[in-house]
Amino acid sequence: MTMATLIAADRLDDRLRDAALARLAAARLGARAGAWVEPGSAIGLIVDGPAGGLRDALAGWEAVDLVVAPEVAPGLFVADMDSTMIGQECIDELADYAGLKAEVAAVTERAMQGELDFEAALRARVALLAGLDEGAITRCLADRVRPNPGAATLVRTLRARGVTTLLVSGGFTAFAEPVARQIGFEQVEANRLAAAGGQLTGAVDGRIVDADHKRRALERERDRLGLPSAATIAIGDGANDRMMVEAAGLGVAYRAKPALVAVADARLDHHPLDALLWALGVPSSEWVFS
Repeated sequence: MTMATLIAADRLDDRLRDAALARLAAARLGARAGAWVEPGSAIGLIVDGPAGGLRDALAGWEAVDLVVAPEVAPGLFVADMDSTMIGQECIDELADYAGLKAEVAAVTERAMQGELDFEAALRARVALLAGLDEGAITRCLADRVRPNPGAATLVRTLRARGVTTLLVSGGFTAFAEPVARQIGFEQVEANRLAAAGGQLTGAVDGRIVDADHKRRALERERDRLGLPSAATIAIGDGANDRMMVEAAGLGVAYRAKPALVAVADARLDHHPLDALLWALGVPSSEWVFS
């Protein structure tokens, strides 16, 4: 038996619920309605069998998400930053201040699709920023970087329920640290842009936070907390999130590239980030709104 959550915010009525059950039945996945998590928005489904095929049965259904979460209560939440917790790719926005956004964004997209080696692509993009005034980072943060809808509510609600939160980014501490404070993360790991004389040097200080580093960060924190893998959640959008998403008990692809969708346990394509709380059985009456 598998427990899943059907999500269709503010439009989930009996008709839509029954239509979803009919789709699952047509796919030979015996399912029945369980308890409402959020009346009108999210309901539990009880499926008589494994989770395989659930996502495909409802694929392409506009404004409907289906999430299968482990029954173990989460103890660790690890998230990517760019295009996941925030709506931007910071390096692309920063490159705009150097007049190079189109060139850098093209490389970023290929890296997120998994077409390029992440570390090499990152170093190549950073090199293009050599000579840019450090003040551009402050302006970029203030003018362009915005959390995705539901990000702070998701993180603050998880923290209120005793979940440890870690923002781990292939971007830069100059962005990730203030974003983590704004959203409510306890810990943050990211790359460091090298600077001298008030200008970026075009290099990265220290190690690169790549896909393997993200996975190891999740596993390290999981082991420190003494948690089983089933009690961990990871969410991201790009190919460099694959390893941590695969390592988590619940790996979520948020409006993600195909390379990540292929390995994720669940997709959140149509709803804000805080809808993940419904999949964990938390009604909005218990959410912590920022």
